Amino acid sequence: MEMKKNGKVHYLEPLNLAKTGMAVQGFTTRHEGLSRPPYNSFNLGTNTLDSPHSVQGNRSLLARAFGTRLERLVTVNQVHGVDLLVLDTPNPDYSHFLKLEADGIITNQPGVMIGICVADCVPLLLLDPVQKVVAALHAGWKGTAGLIAHKGVEAFVKMFDSRPADILAAVGPGIGPCCYQVDGPVMEAFRKGGAGWDLFATETEKGKWGLDLVAANRRHLLESGLAEENISTAAQCVSCNHDLFFSYRRDGGDTGRQMGFIMLQDKD
Repeated sequence: MEMKKNGKVHYLEPLNLAKTGMAVQGFTTRHEGLSRPPYNSFNLGTNTLDSPHSVQGNRSLLARAFGTRLERLVTVNQVHGVDLLVLDTPNPDYSHFLKLEADGIITNQPGVMIGICVADCVPLLLLDPVQKVVAALHAGWKGTAGLIAHKGVEAFVKMFDSRPADILAAVGPGIGPCCYQVDGPVMEAFRKGGAGWDLFATETEKGKWGLDLVAANRRHLLESGLAEENISTAAQCVSCNHDLFFSYRRDGGDTGRQMGFIMLQDKD
């Protein structure tokens, strides 16, 4: 992935998706927004105590930077589940979806920017350049244990006739195993869901493990049929990189949100 800037928006761009030229996509950082501390400054999360005007201003900056409007930026009320919102018909205003409980968005509509807000959890982006479908998925430990990456690929296949071998994916920056210590209930959820606990967790002390959410979601994409060369992953731990990213754990819960976003280009 490569650090880019478009207007005032600093973001990590997954080059495997960008090279298709079919979409704009990336993972935002915390730089050059309107929000004041502790949300400084490019906070895109509506479920914070930040000024709503600042958040809307930041969202408008993001939309305009990539050639769309605020009312065509779609986010949802994320609840750490695995339900997906599918947008497959045109709509003049998508803002009402903000109250809908879901943890992923899929669309084949050009000019509609979809986004997932995170501050430790892992954002996933999918692009099928053949069927022209994109997705943004929210993978915290619950979503990862529930195999949300697999469910996203499965929805592409069932609803849009995608072939997993055609799908490109980017696993964005999240909290790394260096900073993400979890306990028994997380282990039980991974094992119950068949999410491969032993491959991604390293015991740090009795009853405590360092969990690698990026590696887990990459593995789940591979197991869903994606080609290894079609998956890119971010190397940064958001907790370790205070200057670049918000982190819920590091900042004691009072912090902003970055966004994984993707938008199919308008048809000519």
